[in-house]
Amino acid sequence: MAPHRVAVLVLPGVLPIDLGIPTQIFNARPVTPYELTVCGGARGSITTSTGFTVGGTAGLPALARADTIIVPGYWDYQRPPEPEVTEALKRAFSRGARIASICTGAFALAAAGLLNGRTVTTHWASADELEGLYPRIRVDRSVLYIDDDPLLTSAGVTAGIDLCLHLVRKDLGAAVANEIARELVAAPHRGGGQAQYIARSLPEPTAHSLAGTREWALRHLDEALTLEVLARHARVSARTLVRMWRQETGITPHRWLLTARVNHARELLEVTDLGIEQVAAQSGLGTSANLRARFRDSLGTTPSGYRRAFQQTTSS
Repeated sequence: MAPHRVAVLVLPGVLPIDLGIPTQIFNARPVTPYELTVCGGARGSITTSTGFTVGGTAGLPALARADTIIVPGYWDYQRPPEPEVTEALKRAFSRGARIASICTGAFALAAAGLLNGRTVTTHWASADELEGLYPRIRVDRSVLYIDDDPLLTSAGVTAGIDLCLHLVRKDLGAAVANEIARELVAAPHRGGGQAQYIARSLPEPTAHSLAGTREWALRHLDEALTLEVLARHARVSARTLVRMWRQETGITPHRWLLTARVNHARELLEVTDLGIEQVAAQSGLGTSANLRARFRDSLGTTPSGYRRAFQQTTSS
């Protein structure tokens, strides 16, 4: 595989947890082509938001060589980065680099003018400030991440994991992304449209949870998983199931299952030689016609086209 250069741009006051996400996910592995560089200012070291120093960083010229640039969140996001930083981001974007932000990293992209006229996201607590400082941007406060290729933005912390795994999935397919997710003990796939803030994100300690039912559903995607079937497994009514599912995930059971089935179909296309009808059946999408329709709607390609793009990558 040809090398894919990933540069993580570290700004003063970088949030350590946001920095750790891309450096862990895009670190060199035998199954990935990523070459990772952490870059910052001319001094070669950056002080994080918690006071410790990240040393040995490359300078801004590393952005000129990067295929993908990721900007983690940083503390003093209301103040625009230094002009040399915004200019380096502009030049990278002009030459076609893919640029993504985690959390308040979106403010750096906005300061460079890259997000003007676009719908983006950031941490829900900073959304009003982003729109206030940069009125030419529309902020969607409800989603985990937005892929407006070649610019991508995400909400905070775990949404940054979702965004980075989404990039791996786009580059190398679902099987590699799922393997990295397993390594991180992270959810293998949460769609960008899933809610980033749920009023009751965690059930009360004594409350019933549907986590076990969701895990069970992932093992039975080839079956007819109606609301009644799911509710029976969870030992609640169908109405209660829908309410609790939305409380815990931010989306409906139907949408969650569809995303899970498409993702499973992607992995089957990558790592098996099953025919299209078999993939449709085993993923729970039913027929090849439905499989093609779902791939067209969600991925903009056909199952056969997806297999040609990713099967050799994941098997090599």
